[in-house]
Parts: sequence; C-alpha cells; structure tokens
Amino acid sequence: MDEVVAILDDGNQVTGSAPRSVMRRDNLRHAATAVVVRNPAGEVYVHRRTPTKDLYPGRYDFAAGGVVAAGEDPFHAVVRELEEELGISGVELTRLPEGDYADDKTRYHAYLYTCVWDGPVKHQPEEVEWGAWMSPAELAARLDGTEWSFMPDTAALLGSYVRSLV
Repeated sequence: MDEVVAILDDGNQVTGSAPRSVMRRDNLRHAATAVVVRNPAGEVYVHRRTPTKDLYPGRYDFAAGGVVAAGEDPFHAVVRELEEELGISGVELTRLPEGDYADDKTRYHAYLYTCVWDGPVKHQPEEVEWGAWMSPAELAARLDGTEWSFMPDTAALLGSYVRSLV
C-alpha cells in the first residue's frame, strides 16, 4: 500500500499530497517525525533499519519516526510512529526544537521529540531488525566513528542533542 503523504512548501505549509513513492521519487518536501527514546538510566535506544526500507536501508538510527500522512497532525504522527516501530505507547513526549533536513534523497521539516520508556521494546519486523540501549557517550563515539553507518538526517538533526547528554 502506497501511503499518501502531506507535501509542504518552504514555509512548512501543506500544499497538497502525493503517494509516498512519488514523494520519494521526486524528493518532494514533506513533514516527518523523530523521537529519541531514553530509559530511566539515561541510555538511548539505538536500532538498525531493515534492508528493505525505502530510504537508507540497513543503517543505524537512534530515533523512531517517519513521514506525516496527508491530513495527519504531526503530534499524532509521532505517537503513531513510536508505537508502530518500537511498540511504545502512553509515554509523555517532550518536544525538542523543530528542524529542516535536505539531501539528494529526502527533504523535510522535522517534528522532534524525546521520551523516557521503562518497558519492553517490540520491533516492527518490516522496519527494525536489531536494537539495544546505549549510553549517550557510547552513541556519541559511534556517531563520530566510521564503523557504523547512521541515518544522516537523524545524525544532523539530533546528533547535537545526544552529545549534550554526555
């Protein structure tokens, strides 16, 4: 199923919608969400994307999230994506500063959040193939290293936040 995505102008106003495949093919500006999940000990949940993802397959990520559907409120998209990807629901979400990201594969306005979770993490098999808790210091070291390939958008939008936790 090709979900329909809200398309944005440079002022972050919805100008229409398009199937996700068209948005990806034409690199249309859209809205997306990201949530950094921490546990009570302060560790960050890091996961590896499946090799079947349409954008940056097989890369490591330290935020759950995704595109905002046409007609969907960004906050509801955050809640939906967090539950779909990691099985996390009913948490208090703390808003982080919004941001913009663009490269030759994707362009979007990001609604960014963090939360604390003290329960089990349940991966959506189509999206996540591995995950573990990691200290902010270890995550920052991996971000600065070359061994792991991270999502460039998450690193750009939330890397400084993670480094501020060290």
